[in-house]
Amino acid sequence: MSAPNSIAAREFFSPKEMMTEAEQYARYKAEKPTSMTIGLAIMAGMFIGIAFLFYITVTTGNGSESWGLSHFAGGLAFSLGLILVVLCGAELFTSSVLTSIAYANREISFKKMLTIWGKVYVGNFIGASFMVFIVSVAALYQSGHGEWGLNALNIAQHKLHHTTAQAFALGVLCNLLVCLAIWLTFSTGNALAKAFMVILPVAMFVSTGFEHSVANMFMVPLGIVIQNTAPESFWQAVGATPAQYADLNVSHFITANLIPVTLGNIVGGGVLVGLANWAIFSRPHLKTSSTAPITQTVTTSSDKETTMSTNIQVKDMMIQPAFSLRADMPTALALDALIDRNLQGAPVTDVQGRLVGFFSMHDIMVDLWCQDYLPAEGQKVVDLMNRDVIAIDANDSLVNVAEFLCIDKEQLYPVTDMAIAIRLNNLSVEERAKSMKINKPHSLPVLDNGELVGIISRFQVAKALRSVYGERLDVVEAEADKVTA
Repeated sequence: MSAPNSIAAREFFSPKEMMTEAEQYARYKAEKPTSMTIGLAIMAGMFIGIAFLFYITVTTGNGSESWGLSHFAGGLAFSLGLILVVLCGAELFTSSVLTSIAYANREISFKKMLTIWGKVYVGNFIGASFMVFIVSVAALYQSGHGEWGLNALNIAQHKLHHTTAQAFALGVLCNLLVCLAIWLTFSTGNALAKAFMVILPVAMFVSTGFEHSVANMFMVPLGIVIQNTAPESFWQAVGATPAQYADLNVSHFITANLIPVTLGNIVGGGVLVGLANWAIFSRPHLKTSSTAPITQTVTTSSDKETTMSTNIQVKDMMIQPAFSLRADMPTALALDALIDRNLQGAPVTDVQGRLVGFFSMHDIMVDLWCQDYLPAEGQKVVDLMNRDVIAIDANDSLVNVAEFLCIDKEQLYPVTDMAIAIRLNNLSVEERAKSMKINKPHSLPVLDNGELVGIISRFQVAKALRSVYGERLDVVEAEADKVTA
């Protein structure tokens, strides 16, 4: 049972705990299957379309003398969209850019982050387009003697009259507020409080005229559809003509609005909110982790070099390129990486790429046993890794490494520094070698001039030693073929 002062048991979380919630939020987005991500993104596109319908209705018919109050009321109405997104768990592009936190934590690759953004962006566009189709079929633009549709046309046209720099800057400001609204929801687990917290940031960005790429996916195409499909009776009722809105077209929308606004949204949310908070709360913790680089490798030598002459070196048989875990990587993610690669362990590097430890399945299982199989929250590789690392030089020979892995010379030749035998043993050297109990790593990092270049395991060593038995025999395969026949 959780302690009374645990995060889950409190109504309000501290800023540092909010950062932990944000990291989990970003990680969860990266773990969703594609079908779920796209489905939730379509849902979010529809929610934002619904919110803009509310905004158009609230702001229709208000004179210029009440511009501020009219837009504030519209902003309050539009906040319905983000409330639905937050409480229904939908995937909105402008909040999905917070996966930049998972990238900063080395939990996902840059390519994976862009893939997530792409899926959500496409899903949002599909959802918004569906709402445009439904609204057009319903002919909502004729509401209020056409005033509703005229308001929609003016809003859509206004969005295409920014310069590229203005559209980008308005996109930055917009998603700064949207992601701050999302960030506020990390301060509590109460659904009602989450819904209330998003209202004012959203109302501000909408009423002030900042640009939201997903909202524009609904609003501008709606204006384009009205301009191209509205009957003559509509234009007569509002006292306007289609020619007045001729600039409402797809190419103009994409170049003058959608591209710069999308880029601005990425900067405003992914950088100014996500990475900024990460740099304040998470990065210092990673930099102060008690990790020290491994600067020396083990020098090996073999008693068998005279009987086995081989030119094979470690660099000829090691696994490369070097796979390593980051010291700041969450334990669960590191375990997944080992499982996916069928590895029992891997070297650990710090943020500068220096070898600082070794992390293994053994470390995980021991820790789980000690914690009664209830892993510590926020645990990272640096908390469990073994800092007493043995590394091998890339230029060392096969015979030296083989002997190092299977023979303990202190047990085999129990003597003092003066070559005086510590104890007598009637067994032969071969018998002592076969009966000794040794504790050597199964995998060893390989360094070349202090740089991690690969990893070598007993498997690679045994594979390289196979040649001493001569040519490969196919007896086993031939016997298997006979049984099958």
